[in-house]
Amino acid sequence: MDLHLTNKKALITGSTKGIGKAIAMEMAKEGTNVIINGRKQPEVDKVVAEIKDNFPKTQPQGIAADLANETDREKLFQEIPVIDILVNNMGIFQPMDYFDIDDATWEKFYRVNVLAGNALAKFYLPKMLEQDFGRIIFIASEEAVMPSGEMPQYSMTKSMNLSLAKSLSMLTVDTHVTVNTIMPGSTLTEGVQKMLDDMYKDSDLPKDKWEKDFMKNHRSRSQIQRLIRPEEIGRFTAFVASPDASSFSGEALRVDGGLVPTIF
Repeated sequence: MDLHLTNKKALITGSTKGIGKAIAMEMAKEGTNVIINGRKQPEVDKVVAEIKDNFPKTQPQGIAADLANETDREKLFQEIPVIDILVNNMGIFQPMDYFDIDDATWEKFYRVNVLAGNALAKFYLPKMLEQDFGRIIFIASEEAVMPSGEMPQYSMTKSMNLSLAKSLSMLTVDTHVTVNTIMPGSTLTEGVQKMLDDMYKDSDLPKDKWEKDFMKNHRSRSQIQRLIRPEEIGRFTAFVASPDASSFSGEALRVDGGLVPTIF
């Protein structure tokens, strides 16, 4: 299926690994000129080279920047002043007990998971409106609407993503610009693998049983009873970013394996 993304320019933040990298790969597969972002130059260069090798007809770029830092954001804006698609994927998470979370941690999660993406949207949205095409996509989580209680500081920021995307969508009325949020369920990224390693390192359970046990005991509402793979999120995001996804905006789009119950 041709998603009509050839030669579109897309910035995917936090795209050197995990869901972000998977989104970049799927979009490059569709002919998109992706901009890879991460904090470390060698990691950025490695992914850019991988995309060039696999999708030689595209023109990937890379920018090493900590987008939670205002100075680094200004560097990005100068180097990449105009894009067609912004995927605000960059984020941090960590299971924590509520009573152990100090104010500095709350502020760090807010700065990285909310304010950075908001700053990028504020810069690029007017240019999208001017060219009368654009896509802004926030990668949130099912934690936004159904917090597990395992990481309240993360859940709070993901709920904010939903609210912000809805507010921004109201600025795009009667244009060909859309703003949406995608809510993946638990996904087997490098970070989640490390979480599993930490959870089960002292367990007698064989490693090939960890995923099933985690889903049974920590995500029992999941209908698929497995961790989602990053490329599954990548394919869905590529569609939402495409010109073909023109009939919805301001939506919270769930890709959670049926984890969040609905009554309609």
